Amino acid sequence: MTHKFTLQWKTAAIALLIVTAAIGFLLKFFQSSELPPGITSGNGRVEAVEVDITTKFGGRLATVLVREGDTVDVNQGLAQIDTKELDAQLRRAEAEVRRARQEKNSAIAVIAQRKSELSLTKKDLGRSRGLYENDNISLEQLQRDETAVQTARAALAAAQAQLSNTEAGIEAAIANTELLKVQIEDSVLKAPIAGRVLYRLAEPGEVLPAGGKVLTVLDLTDASMTIFLPTLQAGRLRIGDEARIVLDAIPEYVIPAAVSFVSPEAQFTPKEVETRTEREKLMFRVKVRIDQALLAKHSAIMKTGVPGVAYVRLGTDVVWPESLQVRLPL
Repeated sequence: MTHKFTLQWKTAAIALLIVTAAIGFLLKFFQSSELPPGITSGNGRVEAVEVDITTKFGGRLATVLVREGDTVDVNQGLAQIDTKELDAQLRRAEAEVRRARQEKNSAIAVIAQRKSELSLTKKDLGRSRGLYENDNISLEQLQRDETAVQTARAALAAAQAQLSNTEAGIEAAIANTELLKVQIEDSVLKAPIAGRVLYRLAEPGEVLPAGGKVLTVLDLTDASMTIFLPTLQAGRLRIGDEARIVLDAIPEYVIPAAVSFVSPEAQFTPKEVETRTEREKLMFRVKVRIDQALLAKHSAIMKTGVPGVAYVRLGTDVVWPESLQVRLPL
């Protein structure tokens, strides 16, 4: 009986020690996590601008030149849409341009012929008028020569109109070839930004519609963290105010940032966002953007989705504590 009582007493004592240690740890944690006046914080995740690489025209995907995780440069070719049909259409359009130019040359020759005919009929009419005045030819002959001049003029006008139509046909044919060349050029999907491939959404052989997504690229120079702050704190913020970000994965580093956006409207606090009190139901969304020069320097290790805490200074006269002084990897 005594042994059983002693065992129960020891168990209770150990449990009491564990509870006491846990309470002490929590008290120490909350005391150490207290922020100095003028500095507030919110939890969030690192986000970067995502750019979808999509097709401008529908077609069969011929090749995809990159994989998820690859780093790409601006204007680098990422994928290729099959252009066999467009190539055939371009050859036909170029042949149409050549045919239209030949028609133009023919129309120019016809105009020269019609001008020569008009000049000849005018000379015949001039002679006929002189002969008619001297009663050497009949009125009927004179009228025939006058009609011949009118006919030659009409033929010349028709030839000139045909030349205009031919020139318009050349312009249309050239425009068609340029359109096809643009479509062929656009069949090479290029990176509009320098970044990292986040998702590969299509594979060679797939037939995609216009606007079909092939890849998603992360802009490694535009990363930020979104936090939510109550009215009294958000109202004191200005665009450009200094901020700091501490990521859960690398808490030994303090990353410089700045406030880049403050929502003009309050919203209900998302469930995944921690707040200091349950009374803070309505919060303002605040975006804290990481320094672009820093991102460019460390783009190789930059990752999105990493949780952390963003700290914001609510006044230019507020001094950052030692724990939030900038500390960066070499």
